[in-house]
Amino acid sequence: MKVPMVSKDEKLSLSKQCDLLNINRSRIYYTPRTKSKEDLMIMRLIDALYQENPCMGSRRMSKEISKTHGIKLGRLRARRLMREMCISAIYPKKNLSVPDSEHKIYPYLLRNLRIERPNHVWSTDITYIPLSGGFVYLTAVIDWYSRKVLTWKLSNTMDVGFCKSVVVEAIAKYGTPEIFNTDQGSQYTSKEFTDLLKDHEIKISMDGKGRALDNVFVERLWRSVKQEDVYLKDYRDIRDAKRHLTNYFEYYNNRRRHQSLDDEFPEDIYYGKVKLIAA
Repeated sequence: MKVPMVSKDEKLSLSKQCDLLNINRSRIYYTPRTKSKEDLMIMRLIDALYQENPCMGSRRMSKEISKTHGIKLGRLRARRLMREMCISAIYPKKNLSVPDSEHKIYPYLLRNLRIERPNHVWSTDITYIPLSGGFVYLTAVIDWYSRKVLTWKLSNTMDVGFCKSVVVEAIAKYGTPEIFNTDQGSQYTSKEFTDLLKDHEIKISMDGKGRALDNVFVERLWRSVKQEDVYLKDYRDIRDAKRHLTNYFEYYNNRRRHQSLDDEFPEDIYYGKVKLIAA
């Protein structure tokens, strides 16, 4: 991955250059690990099975792939690949994601909350996107009231800088929400990410443990984008993925009627052309 304006030939150390440019040093030193063809094939199968039944954990996933597709897959390998794909079975369990023990966990603020306007609540998450020869991660910021996808980005890493940048762009384009909701992943509980929200006086909400549906609107978005575009197009590389996703999210916001919005478009709801009672 190329990071502009950072060079080993400069007199300043890489650490100092990163500090000046507000770039996470992990982006400089990270070397992408190549996946075996078998791992990539298994990850595609896991992703497809998960979209059909998001309640499947690593135990059921390994058995299904082993028996149905004749690929020897142990539970530990299935669990490792699912973690790399940001996939977690939907059922009460000890951990939804992997928080850092030193990071502060914030309470969930959305239970029984009546959402009545755009920019009341935003949320974000990360998902796995398969490519012909590998995979990338997709993150997006969504407005809960209108379901509008405000911003999105692709990356081959899940570092804090990637997660933070999509929020920075959303704030620059649309202002600030009253509440921002995430899961308890280490990217979102990091001081770098939470300080961004605090600096803009945004209330921080985090999904509770064992409550995979607390961020349900983003989960529904991932299901839609994969079933309606990713699986149908079979993206070749990250450039191809970006081109197709640009078209899809324009369609999703402006030309795809949403049953949960009384068959209206997210763009019209967000900009007040159509009013809802509440989300």
